Amino acid sequence: MELDKIRNLSDTELLQQEKTAAEQLFRLRFQVSLGQNDGVKKIRQLRREIAQMKTVARERELGIRGASKDAAADAGKGAR
Repeated sequence: MELDKIRNLSDTELLQQEKTAAEQLFRLRFQVSLGQNDGVKKIRQLRREIAQMKTVARERELGIRGASKDAAADAGKGAR
């Protein structure tokens, strides 16, 4: 999933996608450990997606990105 698509997800959708990707990663690691699959590229991709989702969630929590323009304007007025 591209970063732009991740940023456009709502908080609940973002959390759901993160859980789904984590579950896929678990299953894929399990298959690799059993020798059923050689999905190194897919593991790397899933880890990257999970990290991006966590980063976007944290940015929203801190108000760095994804905040509305009104909230950003209010924060700027309080700092002056």
